[in-house]
Amino acid sequence: MFTPSQRLSRLPGYPLADLPARKRQLLAEGVDVIDLGAGDPDYPPPAPVIESMQQAVAETRFSKYGFQQGNPEFRRAACDWMQRRFGARFDPATEVLPLIGSKEGLSHFASAVLNPGDLAVVPEPGYQAYMGGTILAGAEAVVYPLTPRTNYLVELAEIPDATLKRVRLVYLNYPNNPTAAVAPLEYLERMVALCRRYDIVLAFDNPYCDLTFDGYRAPGIFEIPGARDVAVEFYSLSKSHAMTGWRIGWAAGAAPFIKALTRVKSYVDTGPWLGVQQAAAYALDHAETLVPPIVAELQRRRDAGVAALREAGFRIETPVSAMYLWIPFPTGIQSAEFSREGLEREGVVTLPGSAFGPGGEGFFRVALTVSPERIREGVLRLGRTLAGLMAGRE
Repeated sequence: MFTPSQRLSRLPGYPLADLPARKRQLLAEGVDVIDLGAGDPDYPPPAPVIESMQQAVAETRFSKYGFQQGNPEFRRAACDWMQRRFGARFDPATEVLPLIGSKEGLSHFASAVLNPGDLAVVPEPGYQAYMGGTILAGAEAVVYPLTPRTNYLVELAEIPDATLKRVRLVYLNYPNNPTAAVAPLEYLERMVALCRRYDIVLAFDNPYCDLTFDGYRAPGIFEIPGARDVAVEFYSLSKSHAMTGWRIGWAAGAAPFIKALTRVKSYVDTGPWLGVQQAAAYALDHAETLVPPIVAELQRRRDAGVAALREAGFRIETPVSAMYLWIPFPTGIQSAEFSREGLEREGVVTLPGSAFGPGGEGFFRVALTVSPERIREGVLRLGRTLAGLMAGRE
């Protein structure tokens, strides 16, 4: 009888695992489903990026193995973009690495840093790749709960000194998924200083840095002096350019970090397709004109969602970043029950807070993935779901 490995058995359930199948069933039954679950927007990538991809498909040189070296044009474009965006210079040959979306890089990075028994600080609620990478590397997670008390910031100084001395890796993600929280420069300075003091490697997950509203500008970790000694930053074109299924991103950092991640990936993949790297290079070279229309549309959706949530009886502050709304429940409502009832009774897909770890209980996440009108309709349906659950408890 087959027995999965102990590491596999330790992995928590993945929050999106069962949703696609149930969504298909409901659609087949004629249900008007509004999907506010996965962060996968309904608008297409910018037309010039699609055209660049179409041209790449026809070029035989892009049908070959890319290996970890990848497409030099993409490496060059990533470095140029980081210099324009953050004022940070990197060597295209040794200090950046193409990724098959930032998710796999974040997960594989744990195997490049951690030994069995080492500790990694994992925020909760948080992106599942952090916990998954830690467990699959044979290490142990120090779960740090993200709560309003700290403005959803991981405060390493609150971890006991004896534990912090055993920590080898910390994952930070700002602008944050799922909470949409942002990190001030002063906070990042403190985290870099602590990582330097305790010899901790900082994996800074930054795919939402350009999805900001109301004049807010999200920083990068390499704007902080000393960050190159401890940090690797992970980027993705999935959300900023609506290229989720294209699976293209990159890691940036000092050469020893990138070399270590490259070695891990050399044993598990041969890099992103060269053609998608070529199209991604175009996207980065023209980011200043291609991204603002996407941000403007997301802001329209954010405004519609916040207004509808308040109308439906939910409490929410207006986020200035990312593409998510993180909404608390009244006391006594369980997030999994709410999401299940919202889907089965009203045809609305959301993610329960508990899907991001036990620390997410008491919240649910709405992704700004459909038009403002559909977001409003979906949220009003969720209001009916909440009212029904509350009435059942009276």
